[in-house]
Amino acid sequence: MLFAVQILAILLAALSMTTALGHALEMPGKLRLAQEHYLAVQPIYYPGFTIGGGLGEIGTIVASAVLALMLPAGSPASGLAWAACASALTVQALYWIIVHPVNRFWLKDYEVDAASKGFFAIGAGDRTGADWTALRDRWERGHVVRAVFATLALVLLAASVAVA
Repeated sequence: MLFAVQILAILLAALSMTTALGHALEMPGKLRLAQEHYLAVQPIYYPGFTIGGGLGEIGTIVASAVLALMLPAGSPASGLAWAACASALTVQALYWIIVHPVNRFWLKDYEVDAASKGFFAIGAGDRTGADWTALRDRWERGHVVRAVFATLALVLLAASVAVA
């Protein structure tokens, strides 16, 4: 059972990392886009990144916590799994604080399905008065920082497995 949880945690962390890293790797090219082109490509990320990222990110939090609880308390492996859980929680916090309000703004004029409409309705933060480049930079840089923490979670989980 422990081995299955270790593998699942690493796979979920890899899924979380790939979505955040995908956004980060696109940043240099997207920063060259004019406003009309940038705003035209933003909605293509949904729902794929929302589903994959959400599953990977929430799954990493749960799986790393379960893994930490399965390992001997106070062991290096448990500590690394808890650190991975904290890193994954940071990825989520960054999403809700930095990225989600901008997503709400990008999607305000788009028709989305009922589930997406409910998801993107969560939270406050009408950014209608904000300059689009400030929103773009916030969204792009937010994903770079999220990619760093998602990668850290994956590395910490791999280290936890290695020392267990």
